[in-house]
Amino acid sequence: MRKEFQDILEAVRAGREATLTRTFEGETYVRRFLPPERLILLGGGHVSLALYEAALKVGFAVTVVDDRPAFASYARFPEAKKVICDSFETALPALSVGAGDFVCVLTRGHRDDVTCVKYLLQGSEPRYLGMIGSHRRVNGLKELLREEGFDAARLGRLHAPIGLSIGAVTPAEIAVSILAELIAARHALPPVAGLLPQQNTDTDALSFLADDSRPAALLLVLSTKGSTPVKGGALMGTDGLGSSAGTIGGGCGENEAILAARRLLGTGRSRVIAVDMTNDVAALEGMVCGGTMEVLIQDLPQREV
Repeated sequence: MRKEFQDILEAVRAGREATLTRTFEGETYVRRFLPPERLILLGGGHVSLALYEAALKVGFAVTVVDDRPAFASYARFPEAKKVICDSFETALPALSVGAGDFVCVLTRGHRDDVTCVKYLLQGSEPRYLGMIGSHRRVNGLKELLREEGFDAARLGRLHAPIGLSIGAVTPAEIAVSILAELIAARHALPPVAGLLPQQNTDTDALSFLADDSRPAALLLVLSTKGSTPVKGGALMGTDGLGSSAGTIGGGCGENEAILAARRLLGTGRSRVIAVDMTNDVAALEGMVCGGTMEVLIQDLPQREV
């Protein structure tokens, strides 16, 4: 295995941050990999099930809590990080909700909503806290909590009614509206100086890059200008057999970079190419982005046989 990528993969699977550093022509670029954020679903009903399925696809590690055995089981949520069948009063303290967590209150009734929100407003503030319910129900709860002396600023940051206003009706549609709001909250943090902005972790791409049984190249976006499908830090791997994992945006630009990478395989060299998405041909082919990317391509060492 290519130890550098294997170490990154093991770190994020263990819940730790990891970094990849590359220096090219005197400039150092640091790509941070963040472990999956914990998404806590308080309630295991129909909206929670749809949200769980969608959230897995964008990299959340999902924990589900419900006091009903039929709604809190690994049979219902097979890929959840944790499923807890217990009362909310008992489960919440055990979860140790922290500043990096995303929490959705999706219980089956107003009494449980109040229990959950009251508890969460008194402890460490999660990165995102949302509660399902109609405007009337939400406003009534907020008024009740204000009268009980809960912090007005924290109440103002409660996403309630939960989700973006897109006219969602079905559980699947409501889940989409919530997931969109979660993604917006995930990317609301200011950029960190010295780090490439894209910091998600694609375990498939890391596994591909760690496998040294075949020739492969790393493609890493170093910088972008204008409208591009990804930001600096997007990465992928490709080999000489037509296989790849990860993405630097797809379309013609990605294909151009892959072809350049395959020409570099076996040379032991690195180079940076400019991918231009502003030309008329790209626009005619439906590539709606109009920016440019600098992409580092590095031939990776292969295991000696």
